[in-house]
Amino acid sequence: MKITGLTDRNFVHTVIRKRPKDVHKGNCGRVLIVAGSREMAGAAVFSAKAAIKSGSGLVNVCTRKKIFPVLQISVPECICLSWGKIKGNLQRFDAIAAGPGMGVDRRTRKILERMLTEYKGTIIIDADGLTVVAGDCHLQHLVRNAGARVIVTPHIGEAGRLLRQSVKDWSKEEIGQALVDKLGCTVIVKGPDTLVALSEDDAYSNTTGNPGMATAGSGDVLTGVLVSLAGQGLSPGDTARAGVFVHGMAGDLAAAQTGQHGLTAGTIADYVPFALKEIID
Repeated sequence: MKITGLTDRNFVHTVIRKRPKDVHKGNCGRVLIVAGSREMAGAAVFSAKAAIKSGSGLVNVCTRKKIFPVLQISVPECICLSWGKIKGNLQRFDAIAAGPGMGVDRRTRKILERMLTEYKGTIIIDADGLTVVAGDCHLQHLVRNAGARVIVTPHIGEAGRLLRQSVKDWSKEEIGQALVDKLGCTVIVKGPDTLVALSEDDAYSNTTGNPGMATAGSGDVLTGVLVSLAGQGLSPGDTARAGVFVHGMAGDLAAAQTGQHGLTAGTIADYVPFALKEIID
């Protein structure tokens, strides 16, 4: 796999544009984020916050009932739902993200299996979702053959689990190639100069981001940005390229104010609207 181009502001400006005056929340994407657990409530918070700040009209968070109060206090704009209330009607959502902080138990596997079997829109799989997929050949088959359009977002460790071997000495291009071959979906290989692999012959290197973004929860913020853009109608390829650019630019704008050492996931999410404003303007 060779890099066929860079993702820069000129490209992102062509896919994220100023909204028309007569827009309403129903036009801006109804998204579902399946995230969080009793021990990892923050993952759901960061993803939901980022999706809202990326412009989603309605952000629904499916999580454990015990952490509903955490979401309702931290991100009062989101809607908290239990899996039992939504599993029979997934098609009402314009895009779905799953994985951050969910845990790697049987429940996560069952949720992913149902989504990949029944849903027809864009699905972003991250974090614990990737770990569960890595250990289950049936889920890997579903990712490759899903009716949905799947985006996976591994860092180096998660990529190694998915490929069942160490990839620490591999280039991002080699990792992207191997994952596209195995899973047949859009692949985001996170890290410096994040790689977006759309196919074996089509891959792009991102031009935003900084070392301060190597912090807990930063990937959850990216998941929220991605599901929001997908829910607003972007194709999987444009979602992946624009999402990593916006996420990186938010981190750059935040680091310019706070410095890299003190950068946090919450701060990156707070700067997402400023990144979008710069791109649109």
